[in-house]
Amino acid sequence: MRATAAERGLDAVLVTNLLNVRYLTGFTGSNGALLVRTDGGDLFGTDGRYTTQASTQVPDVELLVDRATVAALAREAVRRGAGRLGYESHDLTVDGLHGLERVLSDAAAGATVPELASVRRAVEAQRAIKDDDEIESLRRACAVADQALAELAAEGALRPGRTELQVGRELDARMLALGAEAPSFETIVATGANSAIPHHRPDATVLREGDFLKLDFGATVDGYHSDMTRTLVLGGRRGVAADWQREVYELVAASQAAGRAALAVGADVVAVDSAARDVIVAAGHGEHFPHGLGHGVGLEIHEAPGIGQLGAGSLAAGMAVTVEPGVYLPGHGGVRIEDTLIVTDDAPELLTLTSKELLVL
Repeated sequence: MRATAAERGLDAVLVTNLLNVRYLTGFTGSNGALLVRTDGGDLFGTDGRYTTQASTQVPDVELLVDRATVAALAREAVRRGAGRLGYESHDLTVDGLHGLERVLSDAAAGATVPELASVRRAVEAQRAIKDDDEIESLRRACAVADQALAELAAEGALRPGRTELQVGRELDARMLALGAEAPSFETIVATGANSAIPHHRPDATVLREGDFLKLDFGATVDGYHSDMTRTLVLGGRRGVAADWQREVYELVAASQAAGRAALAVGADVVAVDSAARDVIVAAGHGEHFPHGLGHGVGLEIHEAPGIGQLGAGSLAAGMAVTVEPGVYLPGHGGVRIEDTLIVTDDAPELLTLTSKELLVL
């Protein structure tokens, strides 16, 4: 971050996004900001609730304790001679920016007011490339999700007669019991016609024999998120999927395999999306795949890079991404298959290991 600041001609950068503060310092509290100075001598700010926590998590950075954390760091930046100060424009509100400008003006006390310059998503760009420790946390998060689903399936918890809410709550509880800090996001359980809604929120809908059951869920471990979707058929006494279900499932599986195969260092994110999307378009279902192919995962469930037709940039080794095509037939049912993977110099590393064969329970 210091090198980025120097390249942009900044004397310091004020980092206010809490996840970016965590990434750079390890601090996990609810109020913290960081002043990164180009010539060293950084300053971490928080309030009195977190003095002890900061001394443990951020022991190597000078501590400033003030309830008005951002304002206090801004005043200190002026006091320490910053003439050009970077800030996270995507994190600061309009009112927050106006407040920061007032603080800088007051602190300058008639002298030259520091110039503000947006660093935009500079920290997020660094976060997109995971190091070995981050990848290990992602592996563990994916393993928790894999095991939770396997245990529920083995115990018969995914069966007709139960509601989407019951299944979702049990899946969440099982991930917590297996060591997750929290679910990665609100677990999606969608059965029957609801499975054609990409982000259906589980409700009292009862699982029925012969319907699709779509499960999109993940576990958070060490602050890092996993993300996986599996779609199965509640076969019941018949024990088989209908022809149309198998046809849609096989199409999505072929698309997902093409998307995974396209993950390579240097690959354009739009081209990766197209590799998977073209399979679905060729089958006449382009209009039934309404979202991007995938996204980065890490400290946030959705982070850089975005893999879709509106994406930009290329993949690099160490990026953690999802590949999740879907086909959704309104009023009928839908299929999504999603994995979390790590882009490497060789083949991508698959982290979500649950089988993608069509399961009929």
